[in-house]
Amino acid sequence: MEPSGGTEMLQQTSMVALSQQLEGTILSPDHFRPLQLSITGGQGGSGGQGHPDGTGGPGGAGMGPTVNITAQQLTLSTFTSDQASQQSKIQAAQMSNHCPPPSRIFQGRRDILDKMQDFFTSSPRIQKIYLLHGLGGAGKTQIALKFIKDLSSRFSDIFFIDTSTIATIDAGLKNIAIVKEFGDSQQDGLQWLTSKVEEWIILFDNADDPSINLHDFIPECDHGNIIITSRNPALSLHAGSLSLVGDMEEADATALLLKSAGQKATVCTKQIAAEIVKTLYYLPLAIVQAGAFILRSRNLGSYLNLYMKNQTQLLSEKPAQSYDHYAWTVYTTWEMSFDQLSPLAAMFLQHCSFLHFNGISEEIFRYASKYQFCSDGPSKEELQGGVEFLSHFLGSTGEWDSFQFTIAMNEVQAYSLISFDEETKLFSIHPLVHAWGQSTISDPRKYMHTMQVILGMAISERQEWDGALPSLVLCPHIELAVKSDMYLAPVFASHYAWVFREAGKYKQGARMLEAVLEEYKQILGENHPETVSTMSSLGNTYLELGDYQNAKDLQVIVLEGDKQVLGEDHPYTLLAIGNLGTTYQHLGDYQNAKDLQVGVLDKRKQILGEDHPDTIGAMSNLGSTYRQLGEYHNAKDLQITVLEKRKQILGEDHPDTLCAMGNLGITYQQLGDYQSAKGLEITVLEKRKQILGRDHPETLRAMEDLGSTYQCLEEYQNAKHLQVTVLDKRKQILGEDHPDTIWAMGNLGSIYRYLGDYQNAKDLQVTVLKRRKADSG
Repeated sequence: MEPSGGTEMLQQTSMVALSQQLEGTILSPDHFRPLQLSITGGQGGSGGQGHPDGTGGPGGAGMGPTVNITAQQLTLSTFTSDQASQQSKIQAAQMSNHCPPPSRIFQGRRDILDKMQDFFTSSPRIQKIYLLHGLGGAGKTQIALKFIKDLSSRFSDIFFIDTSTIATIDAGLKNIAIVKEFGDSQQDGLQWLTSKVEEWIILFDNADDPSINLHDFIPECDHGNIIITSRNPALSLHAGSLSLVGDMEEADATALLLKSAGQKATVCTKQIAAEIVKTLYYLPLAIVQAGAFILRSRNLGSYLNLYMKNQTQLLSEKPAQSYDHYAWTVYTTWEMSFDQLSPLAAMFLQHCSFLHFNGISEEIFRYASKYQFCSDGPSKEELQGGVEFLSHFLGSTGEWDSFQFTIAMNEVQAYSLISFDEETKLFSIHPLVHAWGQSTISDPRKYMHTMQVILGMAISERQEWDGALPSLVLCPHIELAVKSDMYLAPVFASHYAWVFREAGKYKQGARMLEAVLEEYKQILGENHPETVSTMSSLGNTYLELGDYQNAKDLQVIVLEGDKQVLGEDHPYTLLAIGNLGTTYQHLGDYQNAKDLQVGVLDKRKQILGEDHPDTIGAMSNLGSTYRQLGEYHNAKDLQITVLEKRKQILGEDHPDTLCAMGNLGITYQQLGDYQSAKGLEITVLEKRKQILGRDHPETLRAMEDLGSTYQCLEEYQNAKHLQVTVLDKRKQILGEDHPDTIWAMGNLGSIYRYLGDYQNAKDLQVTVLKRRKADSG
């Protein structure tokens, strides 16, 4: 029988081997010292029976070794292995939620950063949410990163979450749970944020998808801090405060370009850089891209010329080296947003790229949708593009559907590709987005023609001095359309000219009407009503340009034609007589002007009645002529009547009402009632600034009238300030030789004389005398 000790020795050897193996693999919870195991031999067997000779028999069989590894120790072995995996998960989660520093070349934005600091450091014990919204490439994320870096000591924990998709948001919140060993799900992350009453901050970056309800991912608690960056202004409903991140200030933009381009800031480089950033409309991403290109080429001075010829390529090119992790170029940033739009919204944005980037109004499309085809206007085939475009926004009855339009616009606004001004009720597109939109079109002339047609249709349905669609809104769109040099139906060209004249852009209006008149003469003949009507409009435009003789020549022809074709008493004939009378007045032939205007007024009273706008217009013209003749009381009586009637019929703010108010103010001044004149003229000036703009000829006329009254009141410095402005603007807008410019020169010379500045007075008055001799003899 084999001795029992040999078996026991074999078992002990195996246990030693097991102990050595376990010592090499199992670690204590602190990961540094080996876990101490207790391994002992088993209980010995019972003693054997004694031999007859008295010696002991062989021992009984042993019961085997006892291994003192408790269940807890076995569990510890499994837990310790998972702990290593958990540490790896935590590290990965920390990396995923790491908030990077701002770009090393971050510049400016002090106003937004100060506003954010005031917001996050006020009103403790409430959850604070701040929205940074704006166009892609405007620098929203960089502002957020700069703010967090500057105030990092204020926050207990900082988390960065990519909010572009639901999956990335879920992952970000899950990572918070993992890092804080609070679980491993999105809900666990939200629960930790909700329960942890500390000054943590989350940056929800790129929350651009309008289909994601961000409310589902905001912790429901009264603590913590959140910054949201988004192109979608609608996320303002979540925010306690917000900033629209727009273009940079010029000084900051210039500094950013020079930094990104590796250029020293000198007087010369600053000047060149200022021109570049102005051309880039101060958009940060465009500036950084330009800087990267200049850094490679080392030629700051040549960039602008290259950009003018290669804009699309330069704004689409991703530099190999960059100062941050932003992966997109200017154009690809917007292409990503554009690709998310519905076909209708995308089509609308592309067409709007062929309007001016400012002043896009729903009324343009609403009016165009009401267009009535007529025999002497463009055919349906010629207007097909416009009709097809508008059909997408018409209801079942064929009427304009404002709701459908709003839905499309809301979609485009959600990506900040277009913005809306609540005060003016106008849409606008960033100029670089506007240029990019045109570059996405394979047939730009087709789109341009469609928008030309829509503008023509809209103006055809618009009333003169329309408040909903004023000429100042329409003019930039018309100017852009005219630059295309595409053929425009003469009836639409006439409408364009009408708007130009209403906006005080008389030269542009005259050029268009001259072309239309020649075309009508060739197509329709000299005596066709459309030809005669165009001639009348051109005569009135010449009158505004101070070209009184040409105005008179045309108006005489129009009057003779109307008399022959329509008769003495036809409204068009009376209109022609009134126009000619006004021209006589400007020519200084006041008696002839009065004779014509008295006749027109009498006939209009008989035919149209006392309150018809044309009758009131005739009354206004006659009142002005009475004043020129020195019949001030007759002038005053008529002008008071005109003002009261226009207030009742047209309202307080209509341009014709303001004209009546201004005329009465001048008459009060002539009568020596300076305070009454001043009160009216201040009102007229302020309202014309609001309605017509600061540079409109009628605004300048109101400024001139008030300046003259200030002079009568011996308020010479006030008078001088106004008259200097009038003269400078008239030189720019009307030219040096326009009668109104010469008149302004005379007024200012008179004020200089009263101020004792005789040399300046003499210089101006000598110039006035020479020009009046040349004009009038």
